[in-house]
Amino acid sequence: MGGCMICMSARDVVESTGAMLLVEGKRPLAGEVEIDSRRVGEGSLFVAFAGEKVDGNSYIDAALDAGAAVVCASVEPAQATLEHARRVDATLLRAEGDDCEEFLLRLAGAWRALHQDWTVVAVTGSVGKTTTKDMLRAGIATQRRVHATAGNHNNLIGLPMTILSAPKDAEVLVCECGMNHKGEILRLTRCCRPTIAVITNVGTSHIGLLGSRENIACAKAEIVEGMEAHGDIRPTLILESGGDFTSFVSEKFARPKGIDVVCVGSHAGDILRAQDVTVGEESLPTATFVTQDGWKKTVTFSVPGRVAVSDALMALEAITLLGLDRDMALDAIATMPPTRMRLSVLHAVCGARIIDDSYNASPSSMAAALDVLSRMPTRGRRIAILGEIGELGQEEKRLHGYVGAYVAAKPIDLVVFVGKDAAREMAEAAKTMGLSEDAIELVESVEDVMKIIPPILKDTDTVLVKASRAAGLDAFVRGVVA
Repeated sequence: MGGCMICMSARDVVESTGAMLLVEGKRPLAGEVEIDSRRVGEGSLFVAFAGEKVDGNSYIDAALDAGAAVVCASVEPAQATLEHARRVDATLLRAEGDDCEEFLLRLAGAWRALHQDWTVVAVTGSVGKTTTKDMLRAGIATQRRVHATAGNHNNLIGLPMTILSAPKDAEVLVCECGMNHKGEILRLTRCCRPTIAVITNVGTSHIGLLGSRENIACAKAEIVEGMEAHGDIRPTLILESGGDFTSFVSEKFARPKGIDVVCVGSHAGDILRAQDVTVGEESLPTATFVTQDGWKKTVTFSVPGRVAVSDALMALEAITLLGLDRDMALDAIATMPPTRMRLSVLHAVCGARIIDDSYNASPSSMAAALDVLSRMPTRGRRIAILGEIGELGQEEKRLHGYVGAYVAAKPIDLVVFVGKDAAREMAEAAKTMGLSEDAIELVESVEDVMKIIPPILKDTDTVLVKASRAAGLDAFVRGVVA
């Protein structure tokens, strides 16, 4: 992950990050910020993270040889490395508290402060934030130079790298903010300083780490803490009117901070609403978007599932707040292709349709994906391959049971539950709620799935593949797709 030239003096880096200056060199910092030593070039700033698998501190000398102007270590460098830095006239720092995450956040925050011309839009939520971010990028790009989070690099490393990799001519930054723990979004929003923020929803993702949905709502609401006006655009939070935590977030967190709140959805009072929502071939939704000022437009999406309409409402309202043309933006959003491994429709070698949603999962996104499978016309069987959902903690048994019960209520011909205890909970619940045992397979691994499913697949079948990333079901998709 690299980006634009970062133009700061080594002393500015020290001052903005609190890092300890070990060696001060004269090599000019005029390259990209890198966390992978293999990408370091002339004038780069290399941050040596001590990762679980790879320790960047072991590659400081290689980074210096590759032309790094500034290197930030997270351990005390060897004397030979200090001498090496002096010899090549580079600057060597040590992160305060040996915390390279905080170093990177502070550096990105300082870089953001130097770019007051950027308008920043931040997106968070339990489900749909990456799709909403991609829709924002597609819609804004029709009229402005936009830079957005790559893939799902939305954490305490990915977000600052998004900021530090913005091109010089960027006008709008779209920053996706993910989290696992309380306090993380607070750190991210104070780094990127958004003017417009979106909370797509409050679900059950990470409930095992946060304890309750109310705690999840509080953690998502931290996004308001870093918000600030930009020109004549007031700090504004966009929420879904039908969300059960919408008034909680609005009244307890946003409004007391002076943040404007606007709601989108399907209610008559919403500033932007979707009506006449239908789902057609390939489960592609069509909806009419209507605003209070009389604007109206009907589009059909390239992204399957009704949830695409909700994500588009959020994105389009943010784009409207930016003062951009809605028609151009909505056309671009509607024709945007699905993100890889997120409800993307592929074809197996045998001709069967594969709905690849193997990137991540929560109970609510599992239900949404099963809705897509159920509504998608098919001449053959509907098959669901469902892996376990991570980070549910004490709620694991109950929530997996809900998923199994939901499967039983859908017109699905065969379901393969993949995993151990949680997969067994889904299978038992599906049986209890009436799904025939003949329609259920319970296996432990993706290798077992590969033994069972490919030999029986027909060109008329439609297969949903859905699980948390750790389940590795993307390996099944790669194994069967042409």
